[in-house]
Amino acid sequence: MKYLTLILVVFLVTTSCNQDKSKYIKNQGQAHGTFYHIIYESPNGVDYHDQLRSTMQRIDKSLSTYDPVSVISRINQNDSSVVLDDHFLNVYRRAEEIANETHGAFDITVAPLVNAWGFGYTEPQRTDSVSIATILEYVGYEKVHLINGNLNKDTAAIQLDASAIAKGYSVDQAAEKLEKKGVKNYMVEIGGEIRVKGQNPNGLAWRIGIDEPTEDQALMDRKIQRILHINKGALATSGNYRQFYEKNGQKYAHTINPKTGYPVQHRLLSASVLAPDCMTADAYATAFMVLGFHASMDIVEQHPELKAYFILSGEEEPFEVKYSEGMQSHLKD
Repeated sequence: MKYLTLILVVFLVTTSCNQDKSKYIKNQGQAHGTFYHIIYESPNGVDYHDQLRSTMQRIDKSLSTYDPVSVISRINQNDSSVVLDDHFLNVYRRAEEIANETHGAFDITVAPLVNAWGFGYTEPQRTDSVSIATILEYVGYEKVHLINGNLNKDTAAIQLDASAIAKGYSVDQAAEKLEKKGVKNYMVEIGGEIRVKGQNPNGLAWRIGIDEPTEDQALMDRKIQRILHINKGALATSGNYRQFYEKNGQKYAHTINPKTGYPVQHRLLSASVLAPDCMTADAYATAFMVLGFHASMDIVEQHPELKAYFILSGEEEPFEVKYSEGMQSHLKD
């Protein structure tokens, strides 16, 4: 599964310590078109990598638009024989809730627009005003209905894309798998989306770095803008400064507004969301990049379970940082 909607890399930051780290197991590999890193203190010294990898593979079989026989692909192909599995249902229901809460800024039916602008799973298409207006006729989460375990689309042209929420869901599934095994200290990271609990191998809160927003693609040249200290929760970051392309001198950001059909253009460069679960953090981070800073902060203030850290382009300085009141406790020097 290849995800293009989340573009920031969030780094795990560790420090040296004399504490014995032998109890912590490290797993890493590739899944969902990206890399994952999982660190956990196994109570019995058991390595759960095979089970975690199997979980990620099952999620791909449900939610990957790059797998032609996945559940979501068969829905997009209007295959009436498709059976919705628990993974799809869990993600779809949460996606619908967040779509309502963000007034459609997060929309799982955005696939035709993402594809048209060249950020999806097909080749770029026409993006003139007439073609965008046509596509918008079959974009809108309210045009899809879950009835008696079946998904009904108002028109066959509607296409779903769960990439802005499925990776966070996969992080949650891996984390919950570890918790069922009695693991109390862990960090699960897939493509920059993270969920942590307890302490890191140094006996401290997990330290997660947020990228400084620059267009440089080189990993070694990336700078960490701020470090968050987290004992429990999930962090997802979305932004526009690396995923874009230029055409006729115009930059086109990868975040598409489902209401207008066009890439967003505002001062918000990145949105990092801290939530109890990564599926929620993932979806809100994407929605906030559509909404911009002020509307996003309004939503955070209405949801005490959410905390947010925003980086905007500055008027005098290169960057301007804003964050919700709840984020303050995680910003230790």
